[in-house]
Amino acid sequence: MKKIVIILALVGVMFSCAPKKDANQLLTDRAAAEYLISVHPGGGDTPFWNGFSKKFIYAPSFDFKTVEGAVKYLYTVTSTEGQSWSFTADSPQCSLSEVWGKIPYGTNVSLTVDALDDNGGVIARTGQREFFRDYGFNPPYNDAVRDYRQAAIMGMLHVHTMPQIQHWLTSVEPDMSYPHNTYPCKIIGATIQVEVLLAKCVPSYREEALTIAKNAAQFLMAQARRPGEKLAYFPPTYYKDLEASKYSWNKGKTMAMEAASAGEAYLDLYDMTGEKLYLEQAVGIANTYLTLQNEDGSWHIKYDFATGEPVNDTKAMLHPLLRYFLRLEQDYGQTQYAQARICGEKWMKEHILDRFDMTGQFEDVNVLGLQPYENLTNCTAAPYASYLILRGLEEGDLERAYELVRFSEDQFVYWDCPIDERGVKRDSCPCVFEQYKYAMPVDNSACNVANAMLDIYEQTGDELMRAKAKALVDNITVVQCVNTGKLLTTWRLRLNYKPTYWINCAYDSMVILLRMSELS
Repeated sequence: MKKIVIILALVGVMFSCAPKKDANQLLTDRAAAEYLISVHPGGGDTPFWNGFSKKFIYAPSFDFKTVEGAVKYLYTVTSTEGQSWSFTADSPQCSLSEVWGKIPYGTNVSLTVDALDDNGGVIARTGQREFFRDYGFNPPYNDAVRDYRQAAIMGMLHVHTMPQIQHWLTSVEPDMSYPHNTYPCKIIGATIQVEVLLAKCVPSYREEALTIAKNAAQFLMAQARRPGEKLAYFPPTYYKDLEASKYSWNKGKTMAMEAASAGEAYLDLYDMTGEKLYLEQAVGIANTYLTLQNEDGSWHIKYDFATGEPVNDTKAMLHPLLRYFLRLEQDYGQTQYAQARICGEKWMKEHILDRFDMTGQFEDVNVLGLQPYENLTNCTAAPYASYLILRGLEEGDLERAYELVRFSEDQFVYWDCPIDERGVKRDSCPCVFEQYKYAMPVDNSACNVANAMLDIYEQTGDELMRAKAKALVDNITVVQCVNTGKLLTTWRLRLNYKPTYWINCAYDSMVILLRMSELS
């Protein structure tokens, strides 16, 4: 970390000596300097996390083995266009920082590392990788095409006026013509949150919005496990299991972290109405989590919804629950969760953060049989950076938060993408991919990364973090449907591709749009 600080200090001096450069060029230069620093490099007791990585923005290093008798190692990077860059080093696990700044953005390259004897002869090839030297941050990007608050409210009104949402005005059962209602905690919980947000932002809709929110909450409470059961107060992850044939392993199961989504929705509704029923439900969910915590501070990823028994030995990524506990502590004085949260933090540090194995845990991707690092995601890394700052920074937390954000940028942010054979770009950039297994630009992922960047900015005043976050949030308004206000979930531009629409993701977009409005 001292090396990083020194490099950034030197970059700062360089900026002070270059007054003729405009603000965008200064940001570009600083970003380029930071890209020479490897993200959580492996070596010694630190494992390498990038064995399945296909692209890098920050200079990588790889887990290539030493060769007996070697005195040097020759690194050669070759582009598909035939350009070549090389250097020698004492180890086969060195960063590519020496040549990284020379490789053009948007270049597919092949790396070879050869072990050399004391005469410079090649003993053996110890490593080879192919990857994409991705585009770095290079503003200016498209500014927001409408006021952030206006964009957020348009998104709320789109959800509110959907026939499947209006259905809640007179029913306490979901309209399943919106198929994502099969995920109650996630989608119906988000429906409650959108309607509460609309009631807050547009008072003329308050009565109607709160009717929808209360009826949706009534459904979640009716579907939840009863007091005295092992998963008491937990609503189901799945309802009517419309996709059972495709995701058959999920029949009768519930994802551990999903109940926290319903709890967050109950808390939002309690804040708006003051009705204690919703706080009691939220506390009931949290109390059940206490009974499920393992001795090592972890929780299992999935439980049988009827019996409450774990269905496998896989442990959950805990950031949604830790944040939920923290909210109950900070906003409602519910201090009984502090020790469980601290134990959960300890488990996350030792088993996830130190190992840098931030594996994706989504209901449509089976985690069983995955190798370590096979399906990394920003959806653990960036939110955990935000959590560290929200909780209150302790020693080393700020450096950790920066590292998690840079990892998320390195592996999942696309500041640009190549033009394909049709003469168009594949995705609306800048964007953020969700995970390795679902390599798709998703608005929720853009929100994850932008939120963490803004958290760091508000903590430190780091203008580069703010500029990167703004570029991502501005693009939410660019891809928003101008005539309906619909906040698209996926940002792919492929011919005949139909973007998906998840209300929970749209809600995250609304929240960060409002945040940017306040910052602006």
